[in-house]
Amino acid sequence: MRQLFLVLFLSISAFAPLTAQQYGHLNFANLLSEMPGTKAAETELQTYNQQLVEQGEKMVADLRARVEEVQAQAEDLPPVRLEELRAELSQQRDEIATFEQQVQMNLEQKRQELLGPLIQEARDAITAVAEENGYVMIFDTSQFNTVLFAEDSDDIMALVKAKLGI
Repeated sequence: MRQLFLVLFLSISAFAPLTAQQYGHLNFANLLSEMPGTKAAETELQTYNQQLVEQGEKMVADLRARVEEVQAQAEDLPPVRLEELRAELSQQRDEIATFEQQVQMNLEQKRQELLGPLIQEARDAITAVAEENGYVMIFDTSQFNTVLFAEDSDDIMALVKAKLGI
């Protein structure tokens, strides 16, 4: 009988830590938007984007003007020269397409440059809060409502904001 109680006690002791696990959740997108440097980073990113858009629009306007110029002269040009001009226009169009692709890569690179440190700071704060408060797992509720039901989890937004000083 004594052995039975000992086995029962050891079994309960072994499973006790499993039931005491803490889970937390927060909306990472909301946290990031409330961080002090985010607004300045987004403003700078929008300014950079606008500069690239204006540069692209200028390239398109130049191409349109050149197309109109070639079309106006098309009847007076020899066929060989007309083919050369069409090839130049095609090359210009390809350069615009390449520029558009480069713009997307440049924007993503700039976004990482500006928001990367803020994201890392937020992640570090979340990790610190999780370790300090014994959380086993923290869920991000901003990603397509990843957590649909969270009865046994704590919203740690206030703790992380306090850690970040916001």
